[in-house]
Amino acid sequence: MALSKHMSHPLPLSALVSIHDVMPSTLADVLTTIAFLESRTIAPIVLLVVPGKAWNAEQVGKLKQLQQKGYLLAGHGWAHRVERIAGFRHTLHAWLFSRNAAEHLALDRHRITALITRCYHWFGEMGLDPPALYVPPAWAMGSISRSQLRILPFRYFEYFSGVYDGKTDRFYRLPLVGYEADTLWRVSPLRLWNGVNLALARRTGLLRIAIHPHDLHLRLSNKLKTLLDLPMHWREYRHVKEGKRSNLI
Repeated sequence: MALSKHMSHPLPLSALVSIHDVMPSTLADVLTTIAFLESRTIAPIVLLVVPGKAWNAEQVGKLKQLQQKGYLLAGHGWAHRVERIAGFRHTLHAWLFSRNAAEHLALDRHRITALITRCYHWFGEMGLDPPALYVPPAWAMGSISRSQLRILPFRYFEYFSGVYDGKTDRFYRLPLVGYEADTLWRVSPLRLWNGVNLALARRTGLLRIAIHPHDLHLRLSNKLKTLLDLPMHWREYRHVKEGKRSNLI
């Protein structure tokens, strides 16, 4: 669906922008993406950091510099990889969407709790300001309930369908678009998904834009650039309640 069909000017729309999969192996591409967004004065931007990788002092120093410049860090799992696929649900999820990234789906709620807690404390151990937001890899939260999330140190938890505020115990359904078309078969489903969610965003007033490190060079890069060039209000995750007609559950 064409963006213009759903987004006429001027746009009464706000957006949350996040860059996923920030890890040592993607850091150069992440910095390229940041430079692209800076050239369009897009801020604030949330960087979803994967702690359980081989971060060296120089790379952690770069995260500190970005945080000092106003970039917001978030926890993004631990390893962003599973050693095994556990059960039919996980198998289907991996085949359709997450491949081997949805590490929560291979764990029970106790191990998910431990993973999220470990993720949070890594930031302080590295001398970084602790984040407010946690996003599980592939948005797959797994078998942990929202009542269990409430006792964990993060405040906000992002799902495929929206964002949960553990402090207020409210869930905000928010449209989400993504552009990680790294294979030909992903192009059409992503175009359809994004078209539907861009239309929904006109009702909620708030859109989530998820960017992966290589998206500027993939098959839907022009669609992403077109979207980012449209006039929008850029928001932080603490503004999730600004979404119009958000369903709270």
